[in-house]
Amino acid sequence: MSISQINPGERVKDVHFTEDSLSVDLMDGRTISVPLAWYPRLLHASAEQRGNWQLAGGGFGIHWPDIDEDLSTEGLLRGAPAPRKTMPNVA
Repeated sequence: MSISQINPGERVKDVHFTEDSLSVDLMDGRTISVPLAWYPRLLHASAEQRGNWQLAGGGFGIHWPDIDEDLSTEGLLRGAPAPRKTMPNVA
């Protein structure tokens, strides 16, 4: 069995966006880049809302208060997109 170990270098240093991607710079010098389409709340947010982020989870997470979005470096490193909401069947 594998247990995730906390790596202090995986703390968030900076967050930035392009038109279609989210990039997170880590304290150890790595940069994680993922498609913005993986995170619909961020995709549809304004540049101002995207720019208003805060460190969370001891520096291992990012919180956007204006759109109530939270991401972790662990999830980003695993390549985990946001869960898709299923629509209820309407008869």
